[in-house]
Amino acid sequence: MGNCALPFDSPYTVQKSNFSIHYVIGKGGFGKVWRVTYKSTRQVFAMKEMHKARVISKHSVTSVLNERKLLAVLKHPFIVNAQFAFQDEDYLYLVMDLMSGGDLRYHISRHKQFTETQTKFFVECVVTGLEYLHLNKVVHRDIKPENLVLDGKGYVRITDFGIAQVVRGESAVDTSGTPGYMAPEVICKQPHGKAVDYFAVGVIAYECMMGRRPYTGRSRKEIRDEMLARQVQLRKTDIPPGWSFDAADFINKLIQRKAAARLGFNGAHEVKNHAWLRNTQWPKLFEKTIESPFIPEEGDNFDARVGLQDWKDEDDIDTSQLRETGVQDMFGGYYFDVLRVASKREETTTVPLPRRPNM
Repeated sequence: MGNCALPFDSPYTVQKSNFSIHYVIGKGGFGKVWRVTYKSTRQVFAMKEMHKARVISKHSVTSVLNERKLLAVLKHPFIVNAQFAFQDEDYLYLVMDLMSGGDLRYHISRHKQFTETQTKFFVECVVTGLEYLHLNKVVHRDIKPENLVLDGKGYVRITDFGIAQVVRGESAVDTSGTPGYMAPEVICKQPHGKAVDYFAVGVIAYECMMGRRPYTGRSRKEIRDEMLARQVQLRKTDIPPGWSFDAADFINKLIQRKAAARLGFNGAHEVKNHAWLRNTQWPKLFEKTIESPFIPEEGDNFDARVGLQDWKDEDDIDTSQLRETGVQDMFGGYYFDVLRVASKREETTTVPLPRRPNM
């Protein structure tokens, strides 16, 4: 791992030596996620470490810079907030809130299915986070179980903003995302907007209910062909014991193939006013005073084996390119210090701070 002092001009002084590095708690496309302690305050965080050479080889420089830029202005109790960002010659580092409850994929792999009450709580948390993002014209575009993480009390937050976009109306056209949770308009390379995030929420709720996704396949093409072939809808006979018709209706309206017919196309109010969520105590949820029906086990909720894994392409990464003239300039501005930004937030951003929702 890179451990040199900051080789760049920077208004911030935070660097890797300011943290005690403990152990790996996750693995992403560009590097590992570490549990760390900020020495000066003894606060515990998650630190995403991304190898610059791998970022370049995957043509993802724009993606990682985009995530840092968005997290520097977004702040909400239902997203995983950034605390610091910095770099050295080999790596980019993004320090975030530590979510000790693990990601939803970890829990789905262990439990396969969830109760209606548990699933509803997950959905309420995600919808609260999406409402804030969409209010600020941000479409996440990669809502999936891996990007929904739980705190120790069972509250869910949204993470990984690498392919999120600031859009107006339906302007995005690329096919970034994860096929199993990708809306039809995305997988078919059509213009799309915030409704794609609600489609993904419907897929996840379906998965929590049925133990499988509504559209499956071994490749993006197979999933797309299955989507185009039929509109999946839950029938009364499909509803598992302990689940209500309102829950099935909610899911059916989220996984509509046509975006304009999808619940949430006109905004979060459509989702929140559906019969399944109508009685949700949104202010109490926002303040996190409701007891979650799903409490993660105490300790670390992640696959410990991930810390032993290496990348298959490790030997193929050309690190010499990082010493070439101009390469480091690609990552210029990859710095962030929440303490400094907080004191200047009103001057530096138009993104509104989170507000208490209405009933």
